Amino acid sequence: MDALTARSHPRTVPAPAPLSAARLRAVPTATGRRGGMPVLHLDNPVRAYDWGSPTRIPDLLGREPDGSPAAELWLGAHPGAPSRLRTPGGGAGRSLEDLVGAEPHDALGRRVADRFGPRLPFLLKVLAADRALSLQVHPRPHLARAGYHRETRAGLPAGHAQRSFHDDQHKPEMIVALSPFEALAGFRSPRTVLRLLDGLDGALLDAVRGALADRPSTAGVRAATEALVAARTSPSTAADVAAAVAAVARRHEAGNAETARADATVLTLAEQHPGDPGALVSLLLHRVTLEPGEAMYVPAGEVHAYLSGFGVEVMAASDNVLRAGLTTKHVDAPALLECASFAPRPPARPATLVSGGESVVVTYRAPVEEFALTFADVVPGEPVALAPDGPRVVLALDGEARLLTNAGRLLLRRGESCFVPDAAGPLTVDGSAHVVCAWVP
Repeated sequence: MDALTARSHPRTVPAPAPLSAARLRAVPTATGRRGGMPVLHLDNPVRAYDWGSPTRIPDLLGREPDGSPAAELWLGAHPGAPSRLRTPGGGAGRSLEDLVGAEPHDALGRRVADRFGPRLPFLLKVLAADRALSLQVHPRPHLARAGYHRETRAGLPAGHAQRSFHDDQHKPEMIVALSPFEALAGFRSPRTVLRLLDGLDGALLDAVRGALADRPSTAGVRAATEALVAARTSPSTAADVAAAVAAVARRHEAGNAETARADATVLTLAEQHPGDPGALVSLLLHRVTLEPGEAMYVPAGEVHAYLSGFGVEVMAASDNVLRAGLTTKHVDAPALLECASFAPRPPARPATLVSGGESVVVTYRAPVEEFALTFADVVPGEPVALAPDGPRVVLALDGEARLLTNAGRLLLRRGESCFVPDAAGPLTVDGSAHVVCAWVP
């Protein structure tokens, strides 16, 4: 795995006081406070989407790759693919969804349960992309509720392939790179897009140029996006896309340095998804490269597409993805256009707080209530305190981590994970390991 370079962050805040070795030895190993719930090992589902890497997630989990694309590892309680509690014999038992629903006050704590109900409000993922994900957007809260109930009234059952809204929740999300990570996110300004279109011809690109020249504003960005998305259903789509891609290829071969990156993006996406006008939508969006340890926040409503890389992602516990291209899955362009924000703006970065000494703790905070992420690069003899309460999901990215709570101790090795309930009390990590902890701020 590529190393997580947490020490590269320049901003610092005071470190939490480490626990002494004597205090660590004094941590009780009996059941936690209020006679409550212990820390629980998790078994987590792997989702085999066609854009996934066949090696990254198996390597993390210590499994032999089987050649199939392992795209996402889900750690959470979303009903679509909940984690399961590991039994004493090592098998997968009760689902985390069932546990949280049955015992919300012990699992979540009163603060989180009162705010979100008997549900884990975040979903943690490990994402491994060898190819581009779909051109997509996630709905804001009111649109998620409206879309979910509209499709339910239409008779589409849960999990149906033609569903766009799989639940009634919004889905802001945040990605932290574990390797160089490439993405598209946020609309460029109309002026920037018009410069990128200089020297390119073809009916589709002329439509984009006209929309932005007539209205160099949010309205023009929307009109340009609609022109490309609507082309999916046109009889001339394949020929129009081919002509536009050919024009981009000619410019790229001529060596235009100013447009080289944007041109290369179009050509890569056109190769992965021949005839899909989504490749041309990339000209409207910012191209982003995250180095290991860098993060990006994707608010609900932001059009984006992850292109390649390995990272840890956290989001509100939802599976609502509205797609308009670059995919073999269900495309719902009208829903994307309804839910997207077209205001030009650069991609958002979460607030990053760095603390610690030899053990480095990096916390990423987005402007949402459901989640935060803390990465800890822990060295022997300098334990670190992580989120003190609420539900926490912890994954060991490398090494061996000793987790200590009022409910006892648990050892996590590379690729292993656990659920730390509120009833287990404050969480401290010791050992030699990289760990990531998802929690509710």
